Amino acid sequence: MANNSNSSTNKKKKDFWGFPMTHFTYFFMWQIIFGYLTLWMEQVGHMNGAQAGIVFSAMAGLSLLFQPAFGVISDKLLFKKNLILTIAVAAMLIGPYFQWVFLPLMHINSMLVAIVTGVFLCFIFNGGVSVIEQYVQRASLANGFEYGHSRMGGSLAGMIASFLGGKLFLMNPNSIFWACSVSATILLGLLLFSDKIHLENADAAGGTSNSLDMKQVVSIFKLKNFWYLSIFFVGASAIYDVFDQQFIIFFKSFFASGAAGTTAYSYMTTAQIGLEFLLMFPMPWIINKIGSRNGLIAYGCILALRIIGSALSPNLTIVIILRLLAGFEMPLVLVSIMKYITGAFDVRLYATIYALAANFAKQISVFIFSSVAGHLYDTIGFQHTYLILGGIVALVTIFAAFTLKKEDPIQAGEIEEKTV
Repeated sequence: MANNSNSSTNKKKKDFWGFPMTHFTYFFMWQIIFGYLTLWMEQVGHMNGAQAGIVFSAMAGLSLLFQPAFGVISDKLLFKKNLILTIAVAAMLIGPYFQWVFLPLMHINSMLVAIVTGVFLCFIFNGGVSVIEQYVQRASLANGFEYGHSRMGGSLAGMIASFLGGKLFLMNPNSIFWACSVSATILLGLLLFSDKIHLENADAAGGTSNSLDMKQVVSIFKLKNFWYLSIFFVGASAIYDVFDQQFIIFFKSFFASGAAGTTAYSYMTTAQIGLEFLLMFPMPWIINKIGSRNGLIAYGCILALRIIGSALSPNLTIVIILRLLAGFEMPLVLVSIMKYITGAFDVRLYATIYALAANFAKQISVFIFSSVAGHLYDTIGFQHTYLILGGIVALVTIFAAFTLKKEDPIQAGEIEEKTV
């Protein structure tokens, strides 16, 4: 009997390791593209700022279509891999596209290449990220492992891609895209041959029947808790992104030279990502202790403290300490939101709710807040703008503390269901 138990445990461990690698291969590509694409488009693609802006605008705009559509499709497919395999195959074409298609199209029509590139990358990244995340989350429920432990692969990928991407770019700028194609090929292999899901436990993640219909999807909009969660993400996570957009400019103002500020910022960011990676391991245990709803509220409190504290910081040391708090924020929100949606909503609608509340609403608000914050930076300065942004996060967090309903801890996987 003991041998059977040990065999079952070893099997589960074996079936776990493919999922951190899935996270690693996907977020390696993510970091390469969002870290070096702008530089490549300027130096190799010969795009001006306006043309490069169209690429990112297309990605942001189309994500508002891809994200909700991919959420509904994912909930329909459940454990079927049709969509995620399509995304992996498309990602394999990143190298060939930028090597052999981008520049010829550029000679024909620069507007055309900007739009095509935006659509292509949005399909893989802006839309695809929620597909990857919900796929691993469902697998974690069926296989009995913590999503946060798998997500450590994504954090590790961010560190390695940031370091390796710069080296590859200096050797040969096009090599960064071929690195993405290699990573996507490994991702495809993992999805086909390694990522085994224990379908006998499928009920914990919404079952295996794709009986979801549009009436059930529309019912989401009648749930007060869905709107409360969306408001929280609009006023907290969106502000997180807006705050970080031009933080490097604020940070460099503490240095005598721009070069010294840029170098220090690089070291600080590496330390922040390293802290994020380390905290991903204990974070599921922490969230299981305090509850995912409380985890979200704690995230909002830390974020408000970081933004308001940056505005009031008397020196560089305090600014750096507050910046490193971001290493706590990301594990906190990533683990909390996965568990909260699972425990507070119908698990069959998990991917749709995640796409709409955590991605769709956030994208719209980032689009709005980015231009407003940019104007405020120019007119009233960073400190006063940060006070406003931090105040918004504080108010939204207080609102969430009183409105977000408590999750079911068993359904969320925070405690094990007792069997008699």
